[in-house]
Parts: sequence; C-alpha cells; structure tokens
Amino acid sequence: MRLIPCLILAILFSCNFASAQQQNLVSGPMTGSIELRDVIVWAEVSAAAKKVAVRYWPQQQPGKALSQNWTGPLGNAYNPVKIQLRNLAPGTLYRYELLVDNISVRKSSFQTKTLWQYRMPAPDFTFLTGSCAYFNEEGFDRPGKPYGKDSSIFLTMAKEKADFMLWLGDNWYTREVDYHSAPGLAYRAHRDRSLPVLQPFLSAMPHYAIWDDHDFGPNDASKAYIFRDESREIFRDYWPNPTFGQDDKGIYTQFSFSDVDFFLLDGRYFSSGSRMPDSTGGQPNPEKKMYGDAQMEWLRNALLQSNARFKVIATGSQALNIYSRWDSFHHFPVEYHSFMNWLQEVNVPGIVFLTGDRHHSEVIRFDRPGNYPLYDITNSPLTSGEAAPSGNEVNSPIRVPGTLVVTQNYSRIKVFGPQNDRKMAVEFVDGKGQVLGKFEVRANDLKK
Repeated sequence: MRLIPCLILAILFSCNFASAQQQNLVSGPMTGSIELRDVIVWAEVSAAAKKVAVRYWPQQQPGKALSQNWTGPLGNAYNPVKIQLRNLAPGTLYRYELLVDNISVRKSSFQTKTLWQYRMPAPDFTFLTGSCAYFNEEGFDRPGKPYGKDSSIFLTMAKEKADFMLWLGDNWYTREVDYHSAPGLAYRAHRDRSLPVLQPFLSAMPHYAIWDDHDFGPNDASKAYIFRDESREIFRDYWPNPTFGQDDKGIYTQFSFSDVDFFLLDGRYFSSGSRMPDSTGGQPNPEKKMYGDAQMEWLRNALLQSNARFKVIATGSQALNIYSRWDSFHHFPVEYHSFMNWLQEVNVPGIVFLTGDRHHSEVIRFDRPGNYPLYDITNSPLTSGEAAPSGNEVNSPIRVPGTLVVTQNYSRIKVFGPQNDRKMAVEFVDGKGQVLGKFEVRANDLKK
C-alpha cells in the first residue's frame, strides 16, 4: 500500500523537475546561419542552468541522434548560447531538441541547404523581412500613448512557410534607462527577446539580422557612441549570423541562399552620424561617411566576386531615396557618389537594396542613364508607430506606384522561375495576413 504514495511522490517530483527546467529556458531555440553541412542553434537560458546541449537527428532516423554541448560560460545574469552543429547531410530535414540540465525543454526542426550547384536548377525560395520592432514596457516607456503596437504580427509570421527571416534593424528599441551602460543594453536585448509572443516565430525558421540606431544605441547613434563595442558584443550574443564584421569591428557579413547573395551592411558602427553636415565650404563633406572605408572596400570586392542572379544589399537606412530628409545614404555625399559612380562604371548585374527604418513601406526606383534601374525595397514597421511620408516625399516621383504602405507590416519575398528568367516578387503583408502592396522585378531587367 505504501508503494502508491511513493509512486505519486516520484511522479510529482519528476513533473516539478521538468517544469523547473522549462523555466530555465528564457528564449528560443532559434536557428541562424544555416549551410549545407552545419547550422547554428541559438537559445538563452537562466542563471540556474548548469548544462545546455542540442540533440539532433535526421527526420526519419531518430536512432541516429547525436548531441552537441555548449562549452561556454553559464551562470551569468543573461546567458545567450550558440551551438554549431557540424557534419550534417545537405538537403536534409532534421529534428532537434534543446536540453537544459539533460532535460528536453523545447523541440523544433531545421533543413540544411540543398547542394544544387552543377546538379539541378537553383531552388525557388521565400524569405521574410521587416524592421522596427518596439515592445512596450510600462514604467520605462515615454508617458502617453504607447509607441508599440500589436505584437501578434509575429504569430502571423510564424505561420509563413518561409526559408528564413532577415531582420532589417531596430529589432529592439533601447531607451533612456538602457543607453548609458553595457548592462542596460544587455537588459533590453534579453527582455525583448524573451517575450512569449516572439517564441513561435523564433523557432519557425532561421534568422539573420543587421542593426540600425535603436538596437545599436540611442536615436541617430553613430561611431561617437561610447558603448559601440559593448553593443556589438550584445548583438553578436543575440544573433546567429555567420560572421560579424572584420578585425573585431562592425557587424557586416554575407550569406547566400540558392542563387541569391545577401550583403548585410552596418550603417552605425562606422558612421559619422546624420547630424554632421552634408557639405562644408560649399563642397561635399569628405569626413561624413555612413559605412567607412574598410566596409566599402569589402562590399565592392564582394559584389565583384558574386555570380548570383540577385545581389541583395541589406542596410538599416534607405539607400536610394534622394527625397528623404531623414537618414539615407545620399546624405553622406562623398561616400554615396563614390559608390554610385563605381556601380555605373563596373558591370555588376542584379543589385537590389533591402532597407528599413522609415515606419512605412515602399519601393523606390532609381533610374541611371545607360544602365539598369536600382530598386530600394523598404519595409517598416513591424510593431512600432507608423509615419506617413511628408514634404517632397508625399508625391515622390521615384516611388513605384501602389507600393506605399503606412501600417504595421512585413515583407514576403519569393525568388522563383526558370534559370533563364528568375524573378523576385515582393508582398507587403499586415498582421492579419492581408497583402497591402506588391512589386516584382526580373533578374534579366537588372543588367546593362
């Protein structure tokens, strides 16, 4: 008779122990840089966690499960971890589970890239983009109407059958209590990433990211920001990109998916700042730079090396909107004209810009004499307040008609078609899944 109470106590102890381990998972898991034979799995655990590991196996072969342990530090106030799984099979669906102190706390899946080169046509694929994700926090937001809107857009995005998400900056918003210390910056990343509404989306697909001013530091922050190196380390901790800048500076990087190359730029770490005058003494100001010499040299060489049908340049601020009075590449005239003149002289087909920041979405068409037009696809905001164009931008002659969206939305972008006629189709989608704007461009139209 005494065995029954003992059994009940054992079951209760087991359930409570598993529940405690669930509580030790703060956020995730989320996959990031995903390749033919490896993938990065990100998660954040509590200070109480003693051990973290990923157990993974091909979808139909659970008997071949392997485990990879986190070998870095634990027990800190915030504990983001990144575990790289190696020696995977290309084009294979894997199941995996995150283990905290040897207890499975969350399960998900990922699929490695297909080895298509020289073997088959480039696969079609779909990805999402978005920027400006403001999450309200009572007591630390400005008084009055909350700036953050409905965050359920992430639940809609989690249902998308997309291959990855590319965050275009302002992925969280630091505020006055955060700006002035490294712990403050870390708190904002930790707190916003841990919100329950984000968790299904984080696990739904791989994620890549760049930053803009609000997840780098204060509004309009530049290289003058004294915590820029600390901010870079926090960004590295919370995003599973393949690399982060060069020589321990900046966060720019590159990845490929099918026949598209993505060049992710850093418009903050090296930036002179938008408040520096565009010109001095009636001449363009040579000291005002958005990306810096080292990053621009890398970008030029990387573009020349690329054979991709589409070469997507992602940057936090708009690149081609010459009518914008806000942060835009053209307000850094020496660097801007140097790059645009270089593009005019060299043969680099297939360039498309993806940008954020503006609190509305639109597509800008920039015509060039004797060359193909450049397009700047701006997507914003995910959850922050919206801002309609004003002044000269209201009836902008360079905006593609039918693409202006002034509400919370994300982009669904599909690359598809036969190898001799690849297309990129863009849809701006609201939190209910309704398509609010469309745009399409052919790779064949992006050639001299």
